Amino acid sequence: MSQPVSLTFPDGSIREFAAGTTGRDVAESISKSLAKKAVAITLDGIVRDLSDPVTDGAIAIVTRSDPAALELIRHDAAHVMAEAVQELWPGTQVTIGPVIENGFYYDFAKNEPFTPEDLPVIEKKMKEIILRNKAFTKEIWSRDKAKQVFADKGEAYKVELVDAIPEGQDLKIYYQGDWFDLCRGPHMASTGQIGTAFKLMKVAGAYWRGDSNNPMLTRIYGTAWAEQSELDAYLHMLAEAEKRDHRKLGREMDLFHFQEEGPGVVFWHGKGWRMFQALTAYMRRRLALDYQEVNAPQVLDKSLWETSGHWGWYRDNMFKVTVAGDDHDDDRVFALKPMNCPGHIQIFKHGLKSYRELPIRLAEFGNVHRYEPSGALHGLMRVRGFTQDDAHIFCTDEQMAAECLKINDLILSVYEDFGFQEVILKLSTRPDKRVGSDALWDRAESVMMDVMKTIEAKSGNRIKTDILPGEGAFYGPKFEYTLKDAIGREWQCGTTQVDFNLPERFGAFYIDHNSEKTQPVMIHRAICGSMERFLGILIENFAGHMPLWFAPLQVVVATITSDADDYGQKVADRLRAAGLIVETDFRNEKINYKVREHSVTKVPVIIVCGKREAEENTVNIRRLGSQNQMPMTLEEAVAALVEEATPPDLIRKARGG
Repeated sequence: MSQPVSLTFPDGSIREFAAGTTGRDVAESISKSLAKKAVAITLDGIVRDLSDPVTDGAIAIVTRSDPAALELIRHDAAHVMAEAVQELWPGTQVTIGPVIENGFYYDFAKNEPFTPEDLPVIEKKMKEIILRNKAFTKEIWSRDKAKQVFADKGEAYKVELVDAIPEGQDLKIYYQGDWFDLCRGPHMASTGQIGTAFKLMKVAGAYWRGDSNNPMLTRIYGTAWAEQSELDAYLHMLAEAEKRDHRKLGREMDLFHFQEEGPGVVFWHGKGWRMFQALTAYMRRRLALDYQEVNAPQVLDKSLWETSGHWGWYRDNMFKVTVAGDDHDDDRVFALKPMNCPGHIQIFKHGLKSYRELPIRLAEFGNVHRYEPSGALHGLMRVRGFTQDDAHIFCTDEQMAAECLKINDLILSVYEDFGFQEVILKLSTRPDKRVGSDALWDRAESVMMDVMKTIEAKSGNRIKTDILPGEGAFYGPKFEYTLKDAIGREWQCGTTQVDFNLPERFGAFYIDHNSEKTQPVMIHRAICGSMERFLGILIENFAGHMPLWFAPLQVVVATITSDADDYGQKVADRLRAAGLIVETDFRNEKINYKVREHSVTKVPVIIVCGKREAEENTVNIRRLGSQNQMPMTLEEAVAALVEEATPPDLIRKARGG
C-alpha cells in the first residue's frame, strides 16, 4: 500500500493526503471557492500544474492574483497566440515561445513575414480562443511518437526541438482543446484564466536559435498582465519611455550623436559635454575630502591582465593590439583597459605603505573600453568606450565594514542630490566559478550581510534590500544599488565589491603594527558606474527638463522687439556675470515662435524682455512646461536664479552641512 503524502501549508500546518492526490484535489479539500480560483500550485517553491500529483513537501495554492501566476498568464498567452496564428494562417510553423520580462514572444516560420497590421487580427482571434475556455491538459509522449506527429504536421522545427531534448527527460505535450504544442509547462487550468489584459506589441526578424546561418523567422512580441489596469499602466509607461528616450532628447537638445565610423563611442557636442563636465565636477567635489584622484594608463601590456585574471576571464571583451618590434620575437600584445583596478593596485604598491596610512582611497574618472556586441549597443546606455567614476579603497580587514558603510552613505547622498528617492540595495553572493578560499568568502559575505542590516536600520527601512545568490563577481561579493526613476523603471548603477583576490595576485601588502607584511582588503566602488549611462538615465528621468543647476543651457534671454535688444543684452551680461549659462535670441521672429523653439530644446528658463521691461528694469520669467510668465525686477531674477542654479552639495557646504 502506498505511503500517504505529507504536505506543509503556508500557515505551518501539516496534513496527510492519499498517494496520487492532485493539486486540484488539495485545493478542493480546503474550499470549493479556492479550487475555483486556483490556477496552479507550488511544491517546495516550484510551480506545478494543478493536475500534477503532489509529493511530500511545502505546498501553496496559486490563484490568478498571486505574483507567481503572472508568468503562467504570459506563458499561456503565448500558446494561445500560436494557436490563433495557425488558425488564421494554416501551414505556419510554430517554433519557440518563451516568457520574457513584461511579456512573451513566439517565433514563426511563414512564407510571408507578419506585418504590424496583422497584430489586431491575431489579438481578435486570441480573444475568441480565450472565450472558448478550453482546458490545458498534459500528455507524456515517446520521442518517436512526438517526432512522427510533428513531422506529419509539417512542423520541422518541432522535430528538431524534440531531438534536442536530452535522453531521459519527459516529452510533455500540452493541449488546449484540439490544438497542442511541445512544452515543459506548467500551465494554468484553462485558456479562460488568461483574461484579456494583453496586447501584441511588435513584429521582428529572428534567426532560428539565434544563429545567422539559420533561416530567418518572424517574431511576435506581446505583453500580458493579470488586470487591465496593470496593462494600461504598462502601456502608459512605454509611451512615457518613448517620449523620454535619451537618444531622441539628445538630438533635440543637441547634446551628442553616434555614427558608424565610431560604433559604440560618443560624439559629445558642446552642450552635452558641458553636462558631462558638470557631473564630473560635482563628483570631484563629493570626493575631495576623502579620496586621492589618480590616473592610470589606458594601454597596458597583456602580462598585467594575465596577472589580474582578466585575460582569462574577460579577454574576448577587450580591445587588443599587437605592436611589432624590429625582431618579431619582440612583438608585444597590449590591451585598452576595460577597468581601472589593476592600475590602481600598481599605484598602491609604489612605495611602502604602513597600517597608519590605511584606508587609502584612490579615485579615477577612468576612460575604459569594452568590446560589446554591436546588437547590444544602445545610445549612452550601452557603449564601448565610457568613463567610470571608479575608486578602490585599500584597508585592513577590521576597517572593511566601516568603509562599506561610508561608501553607502556617499552613494545614497549622491542619488538624493539627483532626485532619486527610491533605492534598492542587493547583495550578490559567491558564484559557482570564483577565486579565493571559502573561508575568505565566508568572511566577506558575513561582513556585507551585517553592513546591509545596518543600512536597513539606519534608513528606517526606507532602503529596500534583496539577496542575489550566485551573482557576485568572480573575486568577491558585491552590493548593487538600483534606482527607480520617475516612471517606475529600475536602473542598476552603483556597486561596492569586496576583493581579496587582486591584492593577492599582485602581491600587494602593507606593514602592520607588528612590522609584518599583511595583504590589504581591496574594495571596488562606483557610484554612477558609467558616467555616460548615468547621464542617459538622468536625461530620461527628467524627460530633458534638467534641474537648473545641471542644465547645459540655463537661460535664454529673448526680446519681443528690436527696441529691447540693448536691454536684453544688459540682462544677459548681468546673468553671465553672476555665473549663469546664458544665450540670447534677438532674431526678428515672434516671441511665441521663439518660446516654442527653445522649449523643444528643453531650456529651463526663458527671460522675455520688451520695451516696457527695458523702461522698468524688469524681466518676465517663463519656465519650461508653463504658459505663465512671472514678472520680477532684474536683480530679484538674478538672485533667485543664482540660488536655484547652485548645486545641492555647495548649498549644503554654505549651510555648514
